[in-house]
Amino acid sequence: MTALQPVRGMRDLIGEDARRHRHVIETARRVADLWGFDAWETPVLEDTRVFSRTLGDTSDVVTKEMYSFEDRGGDSVTLRPENTAGVCRALVSNGLTQSLPQKVFYAGPMFRYERPQKGRYRQFHQIGIETLGAAEPLADAEVIACGFEILTALGVAEGTVLEVNTLGDAESRAAYRAALVSFLRQHEASLSEESRERLARNPLRVLDSKDAKDRAIVADAPDIFAHLTDAARAHWEGVLAALDAFGVPHRVNPRIVRGLDYYSHTAFEFVTDRLGAQGTVMAGGRYDGLVEEMGGPPTPSVGWAAGIERLAMLLAEAPPAPSPVAVIPVGEAAEKVALSVMTTLRRAGVRAEMAFRGNLKRRMERANKTGARTAVILGEAELAAGTAQVKDLRSGAQEAVPLEALAARLGG
Repeated sequence: MTALQPVRGMRDLIGEDARRHRHVIETARRVADLWGFDAWETPVLEDTRVFSRTLGDTSDVVTKEMYSFEDRGGDSVTLRPENTAGVCRALVSNGLTQSLPQKVFYAGPMFRYERPQKGRYRQFHQIGIETLGAAEPLADAEVIACGFEILTALGVAEGTVLEVNTLGDAESRAAYRAALVSFLRQHEASLSEESRERLARNPLRVLDSKDAKDRAIVADAPDIFAHLTDAARAHWEGVLAALDAFGVPHRVNPRIVRGLDYYSHTAFEFVTDRLGAQGTVMAGGRYDGLVEEMGGPPTPSVGWAAGIERLAMLLAEAPPAPSPVAVIPVGEAAEKVALSVMTTLRRAGVRAEMAFRGNLKRRMERANKTGARTAVILGEAELAAGTAQVKDLRSGAQEAVPLEALAARLGG
């Protein structure tokens, strides 16, 4: 019988991969907590309209990548392809639009049907933060600075560059869109097929093309800065000033547009050359109209998401595997005592393990395989004395320790 394999684009997280994954989440959660972001958990399965209504009917996510299906009740549901829309839906569903701002941290799996590649899977995982209900430029800068602090805590900030841009307000974008379309129409015949389609549906996305010919053309395209309204320019300058105050290094890239329709004003990416062509590790921006699309009131918001798989790949080394204390009984009577000893150690916060069977030699071999740092040996003589032999498996040093003192001795 053929062994079953994971679905294409899905993978197991085991051993070192699992430790890297967990380290990214725990580090990000710790930093986000210090910055005042509370953890939210939203369902992985949402009403399809949460995404089709908010990501834009012309976005690649909606047209090509969503895992959508009818459930047994005939409702269209979708495995979440991203979590910003779900967080905004949760804000409205839980009646929190009267308690703003809300600062949110999340972590979990997302699903997109796309070609698997290095650091990108069909089930992938993201961390993200959102500030809901704040229109000030400082909110944009704070979420970016918090992201930079997370990258710093992970030890990967030095290998990344923050690129920022503004998409302006609606009036700015309308004027810029007209100028960009006029320019691109002059080069339409030379654009890739995908960019010609985008020119008709969402022309700003042409700026994001990875095609070499497209990139050569858009290098000469107009940028948005000449089309900003006074209000949009003030917002943009406020973001840059706050980033400087936070001490976050950055460079302006007028070609960053982001792929989803709900963005406005600030757009940004942390990029690296350590992952090949797919170099974005954290990206986001401002999305002032998204909560309103969910049926809530106008709610200015800003946030970002980062791929856990990519961040895990950037870690210089994996967190070490946990090193347990090996409890090794010799004889049937000692096994019963060993169970009590393990329970006491575990309740004291000490990772403790015992081989299920075998003599002293085999159980010591098992302890070495698990990477145990210490062995607690229980034999007849120890039971009679109410002690255990505590052996340092690295140095070989050994001493008798009273059973009631084991937790205090090994907990440090």
